[in-house]
Amino acid sequence: MLILQSPFFWIILGIFLSLVSHSPALALCVGSIIALTCGNPLKQLTGKLAKYLLQFAVILFGFGLHLRVILKVGYTSLGITFLSITTTMLLGWLFGKLYKVERDTSFLISSGTAICGGSAIAAMSSAIGASQGQTAVAMAVVFLLNGVALLVFPYAGHLMNLSQTDFGIWAALAIHDTSSVVGASAIYGAQALAIGTTIKLTRALWILPLSFIATKLNRSKNKATIPWFLFGFLLAALVRSLLPHMEESWNILAICGKKLMVGTLFFVGAGLTREELHKIGKGALLKAVTLWVTISILSLTIIKMGFVHLNI
Repeated sequence: MLILQSPFFWIILGIFLSLVSHSPALALCVGSIIALTCGNPLKQLTGKLAKYLLQFAVILFGFGLHLRVILKVGYTSLGITFLSITTTMLLGWLFGKLYKVERDTSFLISSGTAICGGSAIAAMSSAIGASQGQTAVAMAVVFLLNGVALLVFPYAGHLMNLSQTDFGIWAALAIHDTSSVVGASAIYGAQALAIGTTIKLTRALWILPLSFIATKLNRSKNKATIPWFLFGFLLAALVRSLLPHMEESWNILAICGKKLMVGTLFFVGAGLTREELHKIGKGALLKAVTLWVTISILSLTIIKMGFVHLNI
């Protein structure tokens, strides 16, 4: 279709969904349906829009939180995020052997599941010198599961009567990408959004030491990518904390972040094309699904058993 080749079509539709809809899940579905049925000849453009709009939306979310809360949640979640990442990487190695997935592809899938989806895969791919094909397979399978998580997790959380806090923790530990954690948490509620976003960003910071270790083990000269937008998120919270008399303005910016996330998820969904699905091999898909389901169940179990406590 000729209209799909116009950047204005994608941009205007993304803006429209942001203005009329409060549902990131709906926006994701619209983007995915268009990409899967009609294709997306401007996948690179929508991918860049998704990446940068997500970062900007996360920074705007910072205006809705006090720095004290972020630091407390981040500090108290350091241990559980470290345990989660270590467990995921270990299980990922075992499942990779079980399903006979090629080593670098298996490592990239494990890294994306353990830390922060596509961002971790991109950083690790550079660190270990993975091929473009290996990176594409890992990106495709993790992206597919991200979309499933965004739709399934809020429903599952309500089904199990999870509190806002418990759901935020679960989403932050069990969903791959920051966009899907933020989207699922936003659907569940404001407190879940605050908890989920903060813990997820704490988890994302582990990309730096893990990239450094991977670089050294593979004797690569590449450097780890620093997620600078995380510092923007903290700066926004600091501004709100230092200027409490402007609370109404900060709340408006936080609401803009939520609206922007709707359009962001539309662009994320637009990247799920049939070409991407064809890149996923049976072994890689089985490994990714098994690892994700296992981590989701384990993290939910420790939350339900009361082993995770946040001092807010």
